[in-house]
Amino acid sequence: MIIAKDGDVVLRELTKSDIPKLAEYANNEKVSINLRDAFPSPYTEADARRFIEMVDRQCPRTFFAIAYKGNYAGNISLLPGIDVYKKSAEIGYFIGEPFWNKGIMTKAVILVTQYGFEHLDIVRIHTGVFDFNKASRRVLEKCGFVKEGVFQKAIFKKNNFYNEIRYALIKDDKYHL
Repeated sequence: MIIAKDGDVVLRELTKSDIPKLAEYANNEKVSINLRDAFPSPYTEADARRFIEMVDRQCPRTFFAIAYKGNYAGNISLLPGIDVYKKSAEIGYFIGEPFWNKGIMTKAVILVTQYGFEHLDIVRIHTGVFDFNKASRRVLEKCGFVKEGVFQKAIFKKNNFYNEIRYALIKDDKYHL
């Protein structure tokens, strides 16, 4: 099922047919270095299968495949908050290395942001980016996300400390992506 579309970029539900490419693209150190440790590394087809089974149980679904020219390219998600954070969601994403530097993720972030504001009853979308992930920072800034702060040494990955840069986008009267 298609969730949103902008030209050659489509957000759609994940399917079992995505398992081989999900495993291939996710099992890449250049991808996993930018993700939380809960993201398995190495990443296997069994990991991909378990992930898609988890997504299939979501209601509403908030994890989506990114397709480019009809081909699976990566994932994007909005994780709605709970309790006093119920009007906020955290955005997360990754894209396979063959699809880097094509503007795909910028379109995907805009599409999922619009979807979140229009269908999930949220008013704030936020994320934290590892300070060395300049490509992700650039995507968020192109999509109108505002840098809210830097959390010093908030990330501990591969036995090193890194800063986390926090970004957010607020739905308000000026919201027009």
